[in-house]
Amino acid sequence: MRSTGLGSLKGNSMKTTAAALLVLVLLCISAWGDYGARPEVQDYIDDLVADYGFGREWLIGVFAGAKKNDKVIERISTPAEKVLAWRDYRKLFVTEKRINGGVEFWRRNRAALDAAQDEYGVAGEIVVAVLGVETLYGRHRGSYRVIDALATLAFDYPPRSKFFKRELTEFLLLAREEDKDPFEPMGSYAGAMGYGQFISSSYRSFAVDFDSDGQRDIWNNETDAIGSVANYFVRHGWRGEGQAAVKVTLRDQKAAELANAGLDLKHTVGELRQRGILGLDELGAEKRAALFRMEAEDGVEYWLGLHDFYVVTRYNRSSMYALAVLQLSAAIRARFEQAESS
Repeated sequence: MRSTGLGSLKGNSMKTTAAALLVLVLLCISAWGDYGARPEVQDYIDDLVADYGFGREWLIGVFAGAKKNDKVIERISTPAEKVLAWRDYRKLFVTEKRINGGVEFWRRNRAALDAAQDEYGVAGEIVVAVLGVETLYGRHRGSYRVIDALATLAFDYPPRSKFFKRELTEFLLLAREEDKDPFEPMGSYAGAMGYGQFISSSYRSFAVDFDSDGQRDIWNNETDAIGSVANYFVRHGWRGEGQAAVKVTLRDQKAAELANAGLDLKHTVGELRQRGILGLDELGAEKRAALFRMEAEDGVEYWLGLHDFYVVTRYNRSSMYALAVLQLSAAIRARFEQAESS
């Protein structure tokens, strides 16, 4: 009997249908963000296995469970430091709520803060202010799974994919070292974690077990969080000597050209005096500094950032962040001392 070809047509149709279903499944997986199905992730897994000895099956499981989060990309594209003027940025962080919360946190953790100042030379109000700005003393530690945030930024945010791929590697190493389920840690949209919002590389390099209980726990342990922030600052060169920022005026508006030219301390105080900047009488001429223009409520303000100001920007690379931390810290100390003396 001569074949009609119907069987062959039927077979081809079934294959076509199966292929279409496979494509649909893969598209659905991609839509939900199963990173394990993507070729570039497979290459990344190969590198992790070769360079760090990770188990391939473990990594496949991690990336199969990681989900793309579009809100992460939306949030990182519009950070407060880039979209707000200083007057609005300051209103977010130098507030009565954060000042009073800082006093309460200081009272609760006085022993740990004193110990951190003794060991690292970082004043208590600086540590408290950082924790206040970052998470309101642990109340807002982040609602994103860190694995999702970092996978999204590593593979779906080209402007900074190189940086976040490194942080993703650091996070996986951290999970292995600390024996953590990689799906458990929660953090910010950028993958920052705990009271002080450490990114993974900072956790591995600077987090400390400050209460000596055998764990570096910056998620739930306030003592470890305090010691870790203080350690971060001193490892980045904190001196704690004199003023970190000084409000100045300009005798010659040509000096305004020096403002906001980067965070590095490119000038000396002596040079800035010669350029017509006033208010530097108590500062040594050899001190390094940078000039910043801030859009305040009553017009433009000029601030001189000195060494420790620069150190604060190593925590968050923003002049507004550094000034907010310093102003909040001063307000917390004043309120704390007032409460102690009353």
